[in-house]
Amino acid sequence: MKKAQATAIGFVAVLLWSLLALFTVGSTPTPPLLLNAICFSIGGTLGLIWTGITGGLHQLRTVPRTTYLFGAVGLFGYHALYFSALRMAPAAEAGLIAYLWPLLIVLFSGLLPGEHLRIGHFFGACLGFAGAAVIIAGGGSTGFQTAHLPGYGLALLCALTWSGYSVLSRRLGDTPTSSVTIFCFAAAIASGMLHLAVEETIWPDSTFGWASVVALGLGPVGLAFYVWDIGVKQGDIQILGTASYAAPLLSTLALVLAGIAAPSWGLATAAVLITGGAAIAARASLGR
Repeated sequence: MKKAQATAIGFVAVLLWSLLALFTVGSTPTPPLLLNAICFSIGGTLGLIWTGITGGLHQLRTVPRTTYLFGAVGLFGYHALYFSALRMAPAAEAGLIAYLWPLLIVLFSGLLPGEHLRIGHFFGACLGFAGAAVIIAGGGSTGFQTAHLPGYGLALLCALTWSGYSVLSRRLGDTPTSSVTIFCFAAAIASGMLHLAVEETIWPDSTFGWASVVALGLGPVGLAFYVWDIGVKQGDIQILGTASYAAPLLSTLALVLAGIAAPSWGLATAAVLITGGAAIAARASLGR
């Protein structure tokens, strides 16, 4: 597969992730760990069917257990943090902070062999973090509320988790994409066990709620993993990471159009800063 083709396939995940916040809000009141378990079960089943059709089941036996552990922890950690953040803080604001991960991917990728950072990357990162600061300072649609700070903190950890996972995945370039199937099932099992230990079981209470959960499992918490894995391993990781600047803007727009988030100048400013910062970093990468 050509590098440009793999990068384009990876960007499909960004389009799917722009709907992650919308479907997460739609899945309310299902608790985060139970939501994790359901969605990863769907995503794993999707991967199992795809792997079976393509004849890749035999490859699963050759993957080291440490790789399976790494993948399961990455997927489980990111989504447990994300779902929790959107339960504890406004969806649009927490989602924007979580979408700092494209900038962080660019910064962290500078640590990889043969990669380097330019001044544009750092300037873009400063703009992105300024956007997050606007949200935390009360520039979002709901204003500053101390009760939302834990949710914003989880959203930031979410961004750090996914960017770290994506960059480290580059070092696992020989691992077949079909291994994501096991990542999903392992994350589903871990989420289910933790759910039984610490959460109250609350299933989706409407047809729309179940539709949102299924949509999460098929798209943002399903197909997205497989195409993203192809992109970060075989494509241009810096261009892929910085091209993801569209995700926070699209995610926020979807929430506003759905009536979940109220439009405000503060929210628009934060979205522009985070998106613009990633765009500047993208130009720095393309300038290579």
